[in-house]
Amino acid sequence: MKINQIYVNLPIKDVPKTRAFWTTLGFSINEQFSDDKALCVVMKEDHIYAMFLKEEFFQTFTNRPFAKGDTTQVLLAIGVESREEVDWIIKTAIENGGSKYSEPMDHGWMYQSAFADIDGHQWEVMYADASQLPTE
Repeated sequence: MKINQIYVNLPIKDVPKTRAFWTTLGFSINEQFSDDKALCVVMKEDHIYAMFLKEEFFQTFTNRPFAKGDTTQVLLAIGVESREEVDWIIKTAIENGGSKYSEPMDHGWMYQSAFADIDGHQWEVMYADASQLPTE
């Protein structure tokens, strides 16, 4: 079996604020799947999407309680093209209402940093160069 797409669904409080946050970070919106209850952020065209759903709408998909931004239920990790892009995303996220929750980590072959978005969802942003992986 091969998966050809992934949609990560996350609860949010405010669709317009979430739209502004993610478009400021440089992501585009799939308007076909966006309205006043949901926002579809394109992470990788035709493959990876983050569905940000207003909390009330999100709750219609599950009968279980969901994390309200003060707990961690999942850590989301995204890979980018360079260390500079990692730093730019973190800086821009913080400048636009997000928060930093850990210091950058440099493992030589992998560099990562992290932010929490305006609804408290935690995002790890990383750049990795597998050719630099230690062989021992």
